[in-house]
Amino acid sequence: MIPEWLRWARELQSIAQNGITFSQNEFEIERYHTILDISAQMIALHSDADKDTLVKMFIEQAGYATPKIDVRGVAFRDNKILLVKEKADGRWTLPGGWADPNETPSQSIEREVFEESGYKVRAVKLLALYDRDAQGHFPPYPFHIYKAFFLCEIYGGERQTSNETDGVDFFEENDIPPLSEARVRLHQLNHFFSQYRTGKWETAFD
Repeated sequence: MIPEWLRWARELQSIAQNGITFSQNEFEIERYHTILDISAQMIALHSDADKDTLVKMFIEQAGYATPKIDVRGVAFRDNKILLVKEKADGRWTLPGGWADPNETPSQSIEREVFEESGYKVRAVKLLALYDRDAQGHFPPYPFHIYKAFFLCEIYGGERQTSNETDGVDFFEENDIPPLSEARVRLHQLNHFFSQYRTGKWETAFD
């Protein structure tokens, strides 16, 4: 679970974002910007994050504050799972990233898998909708995030890296490389391998 200070900082950021969005009073808006700044200070105090960078990121958020959506593709071939190596930390993960506006969930994950791995896939089932914090991903993130994992069938393309990845490969369950735990955790991969072996694809949540 996330530390209490981060939960409070997120709550303040959410209150400030909603207040800036809906308030018509310039003095109230100024107060909400102050709350936004306090939220950024709290996170910066307890992490390596830069306060000014956080404030800029918070100001860029618009509309009513809701969790962000991260999508991940689960694709198997010959009893192995498709993983990509992130340039950001040199570790491996299921291909995926932020869902984009004006895309359906399946379009988002199909695009992400192709961009990061070179493989063309078809999303066939939602395997899991997880709360990132409840799943123990590390390090914590300034925003609240839901992670959507989709079973994908490969129908074309070929192995190819991207501006975000410098490795693409398939791995057996007992040979998983060091994982980018900010993006995927071993217990999640083990769960998907278990479903793959049994052929019972049930959707998990929370």
